[in-house]
Amino acid sequence: MTRMLIVGPAGSGKGTQSKRISEDLGIVAISTGDIFRVNIKEQTELGREAQGYVDAGDLVPDSVTNRMVEDRLTWEDAKNGFLLDGYPRNRTQVAALDEMLSRLDVSLDVVLELTADREELIMRLKKRAEIEGREDDADEGAIRRRLEIFESETAPMIAEYDARGLVRRVDGLGPMDQVNTRIMEALKS
Repeated sequence: MTRMLIVGPAGSGKGTQSKRISEDLGIVAISTGDIFRVNIKEQTELGREAQGYVDAGDLVPDSVTNRMVEDRLTWEDAKNGFLLDGYPRNRTQVAALDEMLSRLDVSLDVVLELTADREELIMRLKKRAEIEGREDDADEGAIRRRLEIFESETAPMIAEYDARGLVRRVDGLGPMDQVNTRIMEALKS
């Protein structure tokens, strides 16, 4: 049974590797983006609340995000382990996740951090924009801003997990299979 987080800057390969890790370990990959989309599509109470913020052009507040994540962690497919992608993103959310996991009487086993050179990430994201038509990856200024937000908000969160001895760092650059092999080795240690 594995309960884990995958973290790293935009373009480090979290989404791609989450799918592979999920298959390799037989655990469900849970992304906050997917949780939002499902709740909004199904018009759940939380989905309607989140939609109000989205429609207003605002970020969905932590209070709503936290409730959605906690609800998702109670689903049957998460009982034998999970991989969280996209949550937590800051130290406030770490505290909320700690409380959730305590209520569910489970704990995290590992935090997998995918690392990559900043300039390489920018090139990778611009290429992804061309191939996949992702507008959020087309503007270099926007990419740099996302990387700055990662460094200012998410890096301190990773440091907190590192102090707990949970972080395993893996180079996220290179062929997908090679990165996956490095990840599986890191998870064994």
